[in-house]
Amino acid sequence: MSVPARPRDSYALFLLPGVLAFLAVVVVPFLMNTAVSFTDWQGVGAPHWSGLANYRELLHDSEFWASFRHSLFMVVAMAVLPTSLGLVLAAALFDYVGKHFGTRIAAVLRACFYLPQVLPVAVAGIVWSWILAPDDGSLNALLKAVGLGGLRQDWLGDPDLALYTVMGVLVWVQIGFPLVVFMAGLGRIDPQLYEAAELDGAGWWRRFRHVTLPQIRPEAYVVLTWCTIAALKVFGAVYVLTKGGPGGATDVPSYFSFTTFFEKTQVGYGSAISTVLTVIILALALAGLKLQSRSEER
Repeated sequence: MSVPARPRDSYALFLLPGVLAFLAVVVVPFLMNTAVSFTDWQGVGAPHWSGLANYRELLHDSEFWASFRHSLFMVVAMAVLPTSLGLVLAAALFDYVGKHFGTRIAAVLRACFYLPQVLPVAVAGIVWSWILAPDDGSLNALLKAVGLGGLRQDWLGDPDLALYTVMGVLVWVQIGFPLVVFMAGLGRIDPQLYEAAELDGAGWWRRFRHVTLPQIRPEAYVVLTWCTIAALKVFGAVYVLTKGGPGGATDVPSYFSFTTFFEKTQVGYGSAISTVLTVIILALALAGLKLQSRSEER
């Protein structure tokens, strides 16, 4: 007589395809990449074991540390600024636009802000490269048309401006994600909390500070963790807009690893860069999850 399968055993069958896909797409390539990072290899022939030589070289590589410093700017552009602006915009759409102009208008504006998230990175990058072109770009043409021709710049070709220009584009791309998450979080807050605050004479800012912010703390942790990870591994926007230039002014670790791996054919060294970047991202992800769980427990 056969014993019927327990519910938990049947759940494991549904998890099996996802686990196998995760092993094949994530775990195995990561382990292979880590193994290659301990070798001196140009991509052809047999790799030569070099131990920790690539990692020792990485510690003294000024180009890597410069690209890592640029990643901190990307964190500001893709995590700090979008989270702050997205929170304020979400509160304005939910608490003001939705109440005075209707939820349909708020939904349309929310979709407009989220649109850059839907666009392919290559398409958005090409469009912005047209807008920011030094000679016939739309931005410089607009400045000239309104009498501000003296402010025209080579936005992506000037080493002093290129990084900040890319940051501006990334803020535009990223702001829709925090906005949507925060608006969903605002929708689950009990309206009676706002009503009680209004009866106590609290204005919009005090309601935002003492009611909204504490209630959407879990969403804030999710947004900051997700956006920080996206900032550390950003590649497409840098590749399309500047290719790490001019003169490495916008180089980031992911693009530095790409050029080292494929253009310089230093496969072992490029693998070491990507391995270090992956470990940093995993550590930040685990820290974000830990902070979120502690917040939920409190």
